[in-house]
Amino acid sequence: MHVLGRREESGGGVTGSAEPAGPSRPTGRLGWFRARDGSRGAPVAVDLDRPHAGLVVGKRGSGKSYTLGVLAEELAATDGLAPVVLDPLEAFAGLDACGFATREPRVRASGLGPRAWCDLLGLPPTEPAGSLVWRAASERGSLEGMRSFVHGADVPGSTARAARNHLDLAASWGVFDPEGLDPSTLAAGPTRLPLSGLDPAPANAVVRAALAGCHRAALDGALERLPWLLLDEAHAFVGGIAEPALRRVLTRGRAPGTSLLIATQRPSALPEVAASQADLLVAHRLTGRADREALERARPAAAETERGRRPSEPGEALVFDDATRSVHAVRVRERETPHGGATPRISERADPNTVGGGRERPVAGGADRGGR
Repeated sequence: MHVLGRREESGGGVTGSAEPAGPSRPTGRLGWFRARDGSRGAPVAVDLDRPHAGLVVGKRGSGKSYTLGVLAEELAATDGLAPVVLDPLEAFAGLDACGFATREPRVRASGLGPRAWCDLLGLPPTEPAGSLVWRAASERGSLEGMRSFVHGADVPGSTARAARNHLDLAASWGVFDPEGLDPSTLAAGPTRLPLSGLDPAPANAVVRAALAGCHRAALDGALERLPWLLLDEAHAFVGGIAEPALRRVLTRGRAPGTSLLIATQRPSALPEVAASQADLLVAHRLTGRADREALERARPAAAETERGRRPSEPGEALVFDDATRSVHAVRVRERETPHGGATPRISERADPNTVGGGRERPVAGGADRGGR
């Protein structure tokens, strides 16, 4: 079995060839090599022994979320790992069948620093209301405590009102809780956080708190399991307060043992660091010119080498493996749990007798009323 993301070590040196899977070094089944004639080749796995930064790209319907789900299944089955799936579209609800616990997306206000609070509320810290929120976030660990701090602050009434109104808005989102999820709870076992019911601002707050919290806890050596953070639709979090945490984990996460897998249908919308820091890049079919060019900029030599083997069907992908400086055409295996990201079909919902011509329709020109 070929293992992506792993180099063979011999005498402390790197040979540059993939090492066969061994029982003491965990791997996750990804699928099979895809031959030039489309047939199935040897099995392919992904290294789960060491932390990784991974990027999965592809247009809608190409299989990117499906691939993320396959990797989540493998992570859940591996001892010592704690996959945390941040699910903005309810595509991963089926992971409950393989041991994932679905938890309410509620986090502690202290999971965001003072600067993050100002950015979240759109209050520049150099202005009076922003400065007051900064002080409140520095002095209090809960949202209610921050509101109390603002209420008792010796500031002009207009400043207090502006800060209070913004904090009241944050409270209305329902994602901040003194007993909210902390890193030790998130990393206790496979966890899914559904974000589909949240607006962009609170969703960004949850993602920021989850990523930053797990990374900080890993740095402190406070986690028994190594966290793997999986984020679908990553482009939706670029420009929000989640982006700094994404950048931080991408660039600094592997040293303390934090892994990050992100998926997007718009690689051109991601910061360049997402592709440059990814040691595993899984590319499904892309049709947008800007997105294809973004991929080619990220891996120019490899993309040119495999130009004739670009994926054309769902489940097909090119995998760019930095560990062995190689690119492989693969077909991703089928999910073992239900996939929630499939496109709905009317034929799956309607009465079969009324689909595809089962119901009589009026004919133009009044023929249904006996006309010629």
